[in-house]
Amino acid sequence: MKKTLKRTLSLLLAVVLIFSVCSVSFAVGEEETTEAVTGFTEKDFLTTKGTKIVNAEGKQVTLKGVNLGSWLIIEDWLSPYEEATDNLNIFDTLTERFGEEKAYELMNIYQDNWITEYDLDEIKSMGFNCVRVPFWFRNFYYDDNGRKILDENGNWDFSRLDWVVSECKERELYVILDMHGAVGYQSDALHNGKKGGCGLFDKTEQGERYRQLTDELWTAIAERFKGEPTVAMYDLLNEPMCDVKCTEVKRRINNESIYTRLYDTVRAADPDHIITMECIWTAAALPHSFVKGWKNVVYQLHFYNNNNAIFNFFVLMSRLYHFNVPLIMGEFYPLGTTTWNNCFKTMNTLNVNWMLWTYKAAGHGMWESDWVLRGSKDGFERARLQTDSYEEIARKWGECMRTENGYQDTGHYDKNVKDHL
Repeated sequence: MKKTLKRTLSLLLAVVLIFSVCSVSFAVGEEETTEAVTGFTEKDFLTTKGTKIVNAEGKQVTLKGVNLGSWLIIEDWLSPYEEATDNLNIFDTLTERFGEEKAYELMNIYQDNWITEYDLDEIKSMGFNCVRVPFWFRNFYYDDNGRKILDENGNWDFSRLDWVVSECKERELYVILDMHGAVGYQSDALHNGKKGGCGLFDKTEQGERYRQLTDELWTAIAERFKGEPTVAMYDLLNEPMCDVKCTEVKRRINNESIYTRLYDTVRAADPDHIITMECIWTAAALPHSFVKGWKNVVYQLHFYNNNNAIFNFFVLMSRLYHFNVPLIMGEFYPLGTTTWNNCFKTMNTLNVNWMLWTYKAAGHGMWESDWVLRGSKDGFERARLQTDSYEEIARKWGECMRTENGYQDTGHYDKNVKDHL
């Protein structure tokens, strides 16, 4: 009896051991075949620490990237069209000729093809870690009276921003969301959507309406991307009052507190993401952040000049003046005697993040200018907005406008940028 019991217990023990070994082997096999997690996670969420940008683990992240210029807001010197002066004029011309629905169909065709997954793959392969995405209010409003563009479910349509954030998340590219054109327009320059249309600051009932709609848009964007680690920061206003002297810039964006208002608007919807404010051409255009009580902010510079000494002085003075916040060169390219090596050396020395302007261009002379990354030696077939048929404009803004279907590597990246990433 005892022998039988011992045999039975031994047999049960053997079965348990075999099952355990198999289970361990199966578990190990499962672990070995599990794919590595790709894309940004919570640990990649960015904030500021002194003059540095850091992730959730406290490691410094230096943003080195490129602008997706003339994608969601079109600039005439970058894009393949004629017979229009600015992006608002494009809309007005197409709407007058074909109706509002067809006008937006053409704009969607343009946006579907100007930047695609191919471009984001290229940008990632070059070694950049960030893209700045200029957009304007007409991507979300039909007009400056607040009539929203809705998706098929009747919700405010943020599909373009959703797409670029989602695709960049997979590729581990940070995204700077840049309000290039606010409701009412923040400067007289055509690159905010309308030349000579600076009404955002007007002390009128209409000016206040513009500010309310800009608040509404930023609130919706901040609520949508709250907690999203791919979004590096919100760029409140691109180059406000860019074509006026410094004293006027200070009066409009500092003394009249447009940035304070927008800062408070975004913080009410999203207390955690970095906010970037633009000094533009001079550090003195913005107050010290501690005076205003602004936290988790990055100050932004832009530079288009023609002398190494001027660039060095500009960046150095910006760093000395704003000694307690991170800086980012949101747009730049050297002109004249300014060299790329000098720009990168100075920014690296002074701990300045940077974004090239710009990734792709189809304007006249863009190849010879030797600063865009993708262009064409042979020129481009340009849409004539006042005379081409709907079908012809759609064709010219269709797949032939995709980077892989006619744009070439300008050589600029290998010549000037590659070694500084």
